[in-house]
Amino acid sequence: MSKCFGLYLSICFSLTLLESVNLVSAENLSNPSSISIKVSPAEAQNKQVLEQAGRLHIVFSRSDEEAPRFYSAWPTQNIEPLFAIDLKSLNEQLILTSNMLGGFPHKRLEDLPAGEWYVQAIYDTNTLDSGINSPGNYFSDIQKVSVKEGSEFTLQLTLNEQIPPDELPKDQPLLKFVKLKSETLSKFWNEDMYLRAGVILPRTYFDKPLARFPVFFDIGGYGSRYTRAQRLYENEDFQRYWQDENTLQMVIVFLDGEAPFGDPYQINSANNGPYGDATWQELLPYLESQFNLVDDMKGRFVSGCSTGGWVSLALQIFYPDLFNGAWSYSADGVDFRYFQLVNIYEDDNAFFNEHNQERPSFREKDGDVIFSIKREISMENTMGRTNSFVTSGGQWGGWNAVYSPRSEDGLPLAIWDPETGKINKTVAEAWKKYDLRLHTEKNWPSLGPKLAGKLHIWMGDMDNFYLNNAMYFFEDMLKAQSEPAYDAEFIFKRGVGHCDYDSLEMRKHTISQMMKRFEANN
Repeated sequence: MSKCFGLYLSICFSLTLLESVNLVSAENLSNPSSISIKVSPAEAQNKQVLEQAGRLHIVFSRSDEEAPRFYSAWPTQNIEPLFAIDLKSLNEQLILTSNMLGGFPHKRLEDLPAGEWYVQAIYDTNTLDSGINSPGNYFSDIQKVSVKEGSEFTLQLTLNEQIPPDELPKDQPLLKFVKLKSETLSKFWNEDMYLRAGVILPRTYFDKPLARFPVFFDIGGYGSRYTRAQRLYENEDFQRYWQDENTLQMVIVFLDGEAPFGDPYQINSANNGPYGDATWQELLPYLESQFNLVDDMKGRFVSGCSTGGWVSLALQIFYPDLFNGAWSYSADGVDFRYFQLVNIYEDDNAFFNEHNQERPSFREKDGDVIFSIKREISMENTMGRTNSFVTSGGQWGGWNAVYSPRSEDGLPLAIWDPETGKINKTVAEAWKKYDLRLHTEKNWPSLGPKLAGKLHIWMGDMDNFYLNNAMYFFEDMLKAQSEPAYDAEFIFKRGVGHCDYDSLEMRKHTISQMMKRFEANN
């Protein structure tokens, strides 16, 4: 660690991780106009790397318990300060002034509070993976700096590490991982694109080589990776349950929540591409060929919470002949008249309500507001290329990528202005395709009979993201249907928040209900 005497950022990177690029900024924090960043490569830099466009992120944290580059992306008062800028390349000298760097929660470097900070830089060049910490990206060691108001300091960061290529975890006796190249996605993206999944096999799987097992497709919360299968498999409480002779025998498949713009939701969309076709026309047959799965609708079930709640419900509704039941918990907004607290069809602005008050995004279970939609979008604007939430890979960017049309520049059209919150009604109209309440209501005469006995919905009435309001509308719509009458199961829990339950106990309950339905249909 070096002592700091003037704002000086030196960032070095290359494929060989040996060369240097200098970032120079300010001589006096009290004079904002004097702050600048000079970027220049060393002569020996690899040309291919130097020509890569990317977004440079500089992250500050009060603690080094976890690397700052893994910042929480959770816009509370204690979020790690993040500053970022898009770069066309690093193959020529660049002079960047402080006001060219976007920042959150502080707009400028000069606004950084005094005190001890741990700092790290990362250069994101991987456009096929939504995360900043994606394979191939470069990052620096962590440096400690002491910031004093009005004083000068020096900060030197070197991008001397590269995130390695993605590799599947090692298989275990009843835990397997698969990676499949998708022809449909590869054609859409003009790059080799892969689907991944984790698979937990039942205790008796190898004892019954001719048996076919029902399958439970587990959909995680937003951005959850297929590797969560390993965490569950190695959990001692789960192992006791899974190895118990009374545990019902089925296969669990953990789908992957990663795509170039965020979670793909396992459905087709204009921006992410044909993830629905890829998952259910390519991955599903592959899984059936590799494992002893029941190969018809009667043996397929889907469940998840939060994003997984929406996706499981959407899959059952959009693919009614593919699945035999959905268990949807704390689902994302199923009626866009209550997209959290925004009516995208009638409201003019997402950030402010009709009383000119900022709309909250997250609350405690007692109703105390933690942060607003505007604050959350401001954070994602800093994370995202082009300084917009639509490319952030965050929650709002992910929703926008799935539901919105694609613009001429290949990026998702924004449902609202990233800075002002003004809603684009043309984009809102296009979102109707993914409004589950609207789709179900319009198609009920043909859809209703196919959903008989298949919908199981759970929601806390104090959902932290205000998602219960949309689900009330969804239930009211179903109650109004008569031909056929609905038979969906709704459970609203008083005083309960988002996914606020014991996950293992809920999983046991879900598997028990799935197996009862499977046995009743066979």
